[in-house]
Amino acid sequence: MRIRIDRKSEVPVRQQLTEQIIFSIATEKLKSGEALPSVRELARRLKLHRNTVSQAYRDLKRRAWLTGQQGRRVVVRTRGLEALRKNRWDLDDLINSTIRVAREQGFTLQALSEFVQNRLLAQPPDRVLVVEQELGLQSLLRAEIRGALNRPIEGCALKDLATNPSLAIGALTVAAQYAIGDVDLIVPKSRPAIAVAFSVADEELEILRGLQKPSVIAIVSVSEVFLKTALSLLAPEAGQRHTLREFHFPLNHPTGLKATDLVFADSIVRPQIKHPKVIQYRLIERRSLDYLVNAMKSYESS
Repeated sequence: MRIRIDRKSEVPVRQQLTEQIIFSIATEKLKSGEALPSVRELARRLKLHRNTVSQAYRDLKRRAWLTGQQGRRVVVRTRGLEALRKNRWDLDDLINSTIRVAREQGFTLQALSEFVQNRLLAQPPDRVLVVEQELGLQSLLRAEIRGALNRPIEGCALKDLATNPSLAIGALTVAAQYAIGDVDLIVPKSRPAIAVAFSVADEELEILRGLQKPSVIAIVSVSEVFLKTALSLLAPEAGQRHTLREFHFPLNHPTGLKATDLVFADSIVRPQIKHPKVIQYRLIERRSLDYLVNAMKSYESS
């Protein structure tokens, strides 16, 4: 887990720490069930006050990213089927797990055993259902998937799907990696949900490092979650040399962007921003989109 903290940044230290841990979980740098350093150890490593780390851990446990009892190490929350596996497996759970492991190892569905091949004989899905709680993030996922798939794209929150599982009938369900276990418990086992991984921010950080002069940098997005996470990731690299500004789209004062030197924009905002230097950040990792396209083709060819 790589964390960088800038105490002089306008972004509070605890927010930098909290959001960078969430980003590590979302990008699978921290795995489900993995233990985090103790409060004392992480505070020493980052040279932070123990209360700051302790409060960050409490916040992450409250938001269900971490779990752990008082006096014990906190771990990344085990979600959905992963939690179910600790207790009992049935054949459908085993098939779902096999499909996911095969995908992660680069195998095609055609390479799986006959009982998995039979799963492909079902009628092909007629649309994609994106499950994401935050509306802005859901909109981003839908927009990027729409750009890769010529299919109707719908969206709903996890709580709505849990209340009305029929929303997933006839759909190829998609969710972020960190939510896939919870979604898989709801959708039909004959068509398990597909997880999409988020892109890491290495390219954006490299651009920031390459700036020759002190700059004002804007982050523009339709998603509050996107803005908060991006701000916390970029803050340590920006330091005191650069100034970060966040803009929630649609903009209340569009002229505010004119005073910035560089704009990082999400996939929805990018086409609508007129600025001499705009860099688009694609939320979904390219390999995840490719897998989604191939999965749809596999269903349609069955």
